[in-house]
Amino acid sequence: MTVFNYWHFIVLSGVFVLFVLGVIASLKQEKKSMVLSMLFSVTLVTLFLAIFSVVVVDKYTKKVELYKLKNKRILSIEKIVYSGIVKNTGKFPIGKVTFEIKLVNKGHATGNVKGGHFYKPSGFIDFFSKGLGMSTKPQTVTKKFIVAKNLQPGAAKSFRVYFKYPPYFRSTSQFATVTGH
Repeated sequence: MTVFNYWHFIVLSGVFVLFVLGVIASLKQEKKSMVLSMLFSVTLVTLFLAIFSVVVVDKYTKKVELYKLKNKRILSIEKIVYSGIVKNTGKFPIGKVTFEIKLVNKGHATGNVKGGHFYKPSGFIDFFSKGLGMSTKPQTVTKKFIVAKNLQPGAAKSFRVYFKYPPYFRSTSQFATVTGH
């Protein structure tokens, strides 16, 4: 759940006013058979508008930066460790900071795509390989972690996350992002 600030309350108050006006307009409808469908439509539209507005306000008021990102592979247990610092650079508190890391095996990011790098069984072979417990090797791995909670404006927090590193990855490209909710 996101931490609300005064912008959330302003926007949600506006949506509530639209909801009340829509309910009043639908109750004043001359055709009584249309009242229920109009109430349902007004409720549905304002609900979607409220959800969308919370997401938009979050995007523009919750600003978080990523600093000093480092990674280290631990070969003995086939894991990779990412560490860094997240900092709230906005003016409002952030409920949760999510760190997302995307690892792409060689070829995708460099443009070096050859048949040997990306063999993936399809059709007949794929149908039977899944039933036998055999799986294909994904060339992209995306992981998300919550690395901070209740981060106040100007505050920073260090983090460290671990996850399994695919042993068949070579020359990996990495794409890291952080978001605040």
